[in-house]
Amino acid sequence: MTQLDPLLPEAQVDPDARPALDWPTDPWDATDQTGQVERLRRETRPIKWIVWTSMVIAIVAILVAGAVGWWYLGKINPEGAPGEVVSFTVAEDDDLESLSERLVDEGLVSDAGVFEWYVEREGGLEITPGYYELRPNDHMGNVLGRLRTPPGQTYTQVTFPEGFTLQRMADRLDSSVERLGADEFLVVAGEGSLRSSFQPIGSTSLEGMLFPDTYQVSNAESEGQVIERMIALMERVADQEDIVNRSQALAITPYEALIIASMIEREAKVPEDRAKISRVIHNRMNLTKFNPAEPFPLAIDAAVLYGADQAGLDPELPFREIRQIDGPYNTYLRPGLPPTPIANPGRASIQAALNPAPDPSVGDPICADIDPTEATCRYLYYVLADEDGRHVFAATGEQHEANVEAARAAGLL
Repeated sequence: MTQLDPLLPEAQVDPDARPALDWPTDPWDATDQTGQVERLRRETRPIKWIVWTSMVIAIVAILVAGAVGWWYLGKINPEGAPGEVVSFTVAEDDDLESLSERLVDEGLVSDAGVFEWYVEREGGLEITPGYYELRPNDHMGNVLGRLRTPPGQTYTQVTFPEGFTLQRMADRLDSSVERLGADEFLVVAGEGSLRSSFQPIGSTSLEGMLFPDTYQVSNAESEGQVIERMIALMERVADQEDIVNRSQALAITPYEALIIASMIEREAKVPEDRAKISRVIHNRMNLTKFNPAEPFPLAIDAAVLYGADQAGLDPELPFREIRQIDGPYNTYLRPGLPPTPIANPGRASIQAALNPAPDPSVGDPICADIDPTEATCRYLYYVLADEDGRHVFAATGEQHEANVEAARAAGLL
């Protein structure tokens, strides 16, 4: 057996004599692997297509969902500020579908289906018939919130100042509560269907029978219901002032007391003048009553102007011409009270009408020209005295003429 020399170069070693190396078999080491690679590609291609298709579908789905969500959001919360409040009526037979369609028809929401979906998502809506104040272009949540508030719990504050006529009250209500109208207010206030306990038989107008105050007008109320409350408050205030007994003591009716109160309301500019103006009116009425052959006209300018307005006279017509035109409210030409109140008086004027100031005492300067043995010193005249609206009072025609000249000189007349 031949011995190998360990010092011989490795190149001289018989290759067949090398020990075999234990390498793992690798399919790519094969001489022809093309078929296997193609087969692997074919096997993985459907998987890649499925993955890419799924990714595309997911992206499209996200984009579509985003677009739909954005569209819904635009319907729920439209761009821009909400519009002015308008009145919306919920009818007795309304359901959510008909309600939603009418909200669209009236421009209060943009899509009926979206509104129905939104309502259901937010827990539904118990539909209550009535009037609701809504805003166009508002968030659907705000629309739903208002529709969930029963109309009887939604109020608009309306103030009617003392001395307002029925016409001005009607205009104030019309401008304050969008769904209520001046024309309907005036119809109800003048047709006689609603009455005050103070009105005489045959009277239909509620002028002077409505108490001026601040009212919370419910969205469930009609013009007639508002008027009913105003009548009730006037009757309550008049009763508190003991109108029945005080009128009887003055030899007038409660209705006549309210006529006097309405004239005081329109004539007096400062509180301290009310009772004195009341005394002038009562004194002139009594002089006419006791001496009808020589009546003493009331000569209340406010009554004449009220009559001119009722008659539709030109408001630019000078007062000196207006007071020459005969009519039921011309207290220069006709003695006694006008046929109705000329405004709606407040409590202070009612108090003054029922409690006129006492006449001046004998020692008062305006009584200096009157002989107490021949005549009684009474307040019979008044005219503006300053720019604040105070009046100066007189007991004689001469005193009054002097006061009138002073007022003209001061530019008050």
